[in-house]
Amino acid sequence: MAEAVKKEFPGKWALKHIIAALVVLIVLVAGAAIFLNIATKHGQELIVPDLSNLTVEEAEFLAASNDMVVDVTDSVFVKRMKKGAVYRQNPAPGSKVKSGRRISLTINAVNAKQITMPNLVGLSMRQAKAELLSRGLLLGKLIYVQDLATNNVLSQLYQNAEIEPGSMIDSESVIDLVVGLNGYDFVTYVPDVVGLKRMSAVSAVHDNSLNIRSLRFDTTVKDYDDSLNALVYKQIPAPSDNIDVRMGSDVTLYLTLDANRIPIRDVR
Repeated sequence: MAEAVKKEFPGKWALKHIIAALVVLIVLVAGAAIFLNIATKHGQELIVPDLSNLTVEEAEFLAASNDMVVDVTDSVFVKRMKKGAVYRQNPAPGSKVKSGRRISLTINAVNAKQITMPNLVGLSMRQAKAELLSRGLLLGKLIYVQDLATNNVLSQLYQNAEIEPGSMIDSESVIDLVVGLNGYDFVTYVPDVVGLKRMSAVSAVHDNSLNIRSLRFDTTVKDYDDSLNALVYKQIPAPSDNIDVRMGSDVTLYLTLDANRIPIRDVR
């Protein structure tokens, strides 16, 4: 009997050690899982706040209050936006992130990009317009004066004063052109720009030797980005394919983001 007990004892001893090892392993695995959950805040997602148009200091404070940090990684220059304000962020507002996430910010530069004013005198109006756009400048008003060559650029104006070629000016500055108008070649027509986006519509009006009197946006247009995507739903005067108008005449455009306001055209 004693011999039987002695033979069973080693087996029981080994089993106890195996069970003890398993218990230790389970405890270690459970502990590691708990530690990782605490360290990574597993399941605790945070919503990225909207930092747009805030100063960097305001963005830092709002991010910190949401257990995040910000880094300024890039800058652009948007003339119509507050200088030094947040222009874009990554991740975007509303994204779900973990605590401590870094938010990359692109801010609006304090100083505008400087552009060298080109020499537009002697170019056609369309050539001058293309040159302005390629330099990051904007065509403003076409001022017609009597001359032998219609639409020949006679001078270039910035803020109502003549600007010399080579002068340094801010990007997106508006340049007015004094252009010629021959007494025998002075008429054009009003193009149909209904349904076009803002920039395309303005460009078409200028291409027909006409000026923009005003751009009128309805209540759907909230900011500058909206204005770029807005569509023309009405124009005054109306399109005049068969009626001549004097070059340099004004056109008013009415714009909206509501596509339902765009008139349905007859197809015949």
